Amino acid sequence: MNRSEKFWNPYLAGIALGLVLLATFLIMGSGLGASGAANRFGVSALEAVVPGHVSRIPKMVALKHDRSSILDNWLVFEVLGMFLGGGVAAYTAGRMRRGISRGPRISVKWRLLFALFGGVLMGAAARLARGCTSGQALSGGAVLSVGSWMFMLMIFAGAYAFAGLMRRQWT
Repeated sequence: MNRSEKFWNPYLAGIALGLVLLATFLIMGSGLGASGAANRFGVSALEAVVPGHVSRIPKMVALKHDRSSILDNWLVFEVLGMFLGGGVAAYTAGRMRRGISRGPRISVKWRLLFALFGGVLMGAAARLARGCTSGQALSGGAVLSVGSWMFMLMIFAGAYAFAGLMRRQWT
């Protein structure tokens, strides 16, 4: 990553995220979170590949909401909006280009494998925790949930402890 790359002002981006969170509480009656949409995508994909399998597993039926369309849940549109927002942020910051960000000591293949492994690990953890980091930190933190604040403190402590190991890969 080039240190001279342009980024959004983190304070303005934080205010914008806070306003989006406030809007979801006011309009939808609940906070932000992405794992529910990921579950719906996964269950819908499974139903498309193996018809009838979802109806035999009660937890999957609950995620599918009586075999309704994947688009019948507002979280799906939230995730689509996240992709759109990421594109707008990259474009307005002048960072819209193809490529894989990586350090000089890691190959593209390993970078992609690490990204896949991290994504699968985070998805499995979100499923076990019955919610994702964004739902826990943003929505739970906004309503002053003690568990959410403890979760975020542990996330930051773990990231700080692990950062030294990863920093060598990027410098």
